[in-house]
Amino acid sequence: MKMTRRRFIGAAAGAGFLLLRDPRSARTYAANETLGVALVGAGGRGTRFAETMPALERVTAVCDVDDHRAETGLRHLPEDIPYYHDFRVMLDERRDDIDAVVVSTPDHTHAVASAAAMQAGKHVLCEKPLTNTVREARTLRDLAREHGVATQMGNQGGASAAFREAVEILRGGHIGRIREVHIWNESAGPAVEEPPKGDDEAPGHLQWDLWLGPAASRPFLSPWLLWHRWRDFGTGQLGNWGTHTANLPFMALNINTLWEEQEPEPIRVEAKVEAVNRLSFPRWEIVEWHVPARPDWPPITITWHNGPAPDSRELLEDLMGRRLDWGDAGDEEWADWAGVLIVGAEGKLYANEHNTSYSLLPEDQFRDFAPPEPTLSSSPGHEQEWLEACRGGPSAISTFDYASPLTEFLLLGNVATQFPGALEYDPRACRIVNCAEANEALHRDYRDGWTL
Repeated sequence: MKMTRRRFIGAAAGAGFLLLRDPRSARTYAANETLGVALVGAGGRGTRFAETMPALERVTAVCDVDDHRAETGLRHLPEDIPYYHDFRVMLDERRDDIDAVVVSTPDHTHAVASAAAMQAGKHVLCEKPLTNTVREARTLRDLAREHGVATQMGNQGGASAAFREAVEILRGGHIGRIREVHIWNESAGPAVEEPPKGDDEAPGHLQWDLWLGPAASRPFLSPWLLWHRWRDFGTGQLGNWGTHTANLPFMALNINTLWEEQEPEPIRVEAKVEAVNRLSFPRWEIVEWHVPARPDWPPITITWHNGPAPDSRELLEDLMGRRLDWGDAGDEEWADWAGVLIVGAEGKLYANEHNTSYSLLPEDQFRDFAPPEPTLSSSPGHEQEWLEACRGGPSAISTFDYASPLTEFLLLGNVATQFPGALEYDPRACRIVNCAEANEALHRDYRDGWTL
């Protein structure tokens, strides 16, 4: 059933899972051929793609479960673009008009929307974090390989010249042997201890059942819509910002290669938290990954500091050699509210939250430093990279082959904050080998009608 963006489709709101029949393989496109792009999510983060994608390609369908929020994006699109509430219906009915799909929904529906698109033979750009759970990330990687589609996760800092230059510096050994990495984000978790209570009624503009997607069924209560607060729907600051800030060391230090080893040593991850909270995210957390050796790289420790974690700020400032600007130091403009510090035997590299700028420390030592000759190609833009890959060009920098290990690695931290002691993760098998309960937490059950 075709509908314009102004029409309400009641049938889609209650539709069950539609089997996507005869998925076609991703095809090669001529350099000047326009792609048909569907948007899953038009409000919130989706507004950016509703605004920018029409200048790059032809938007052929759009989907959102909240008509009010969707309007912020729909105003940038032609009136006659087909509008859906259920991405499964959209993919089934508009299959011949869609070549590629952009997913920018709350975290808990990233995997099901991306999986359905790839199973229908569509290229996919999915916003960060790639998924809500560790095993969802592994499934998306495997589906991308199976269907041969072009993929990209939305950690846009990877397109910047500074990011690629910093990768070259680290790989070139210009700060010596890497000893440790520290990643931080000043913004704390909400530490909500009780689920919302009350007797709300879902507004008419919101398809509540579709908003829930694969998550456990529950009556509508407006606090659930603050989805970043809840583990059922969000991924905390590790997923929200870690996917940006940790991208540089993860790529530069070849940590993703552990996922391809036949018999890798386990990654050990351990967390300290203010209090274990399996509903929400702790007010502060320190997560430490002990990463085994990779070819040409020794073992390394990566530490995540979030919120007012005890002694973290003092440690970071000592390593940085200055106060961190958290609104109470320096220019008092929150310039250092998040970042990454990579500590080498002969110097340090500091990058901002998106990895779009960096500096070498101590500054006096590197005042006359000349960056190495580039070996990584420059980027035409994060989305443009993906669109060129859709046409058969070079793979984008953050394909699901890369983004899945990065997502698994970070979301292991969210698992570790719920269990005491060190967890040992086999990256090849996607399995925690020393704690059965934690291994079960790598994924959760889906509601009937939803599947990967």
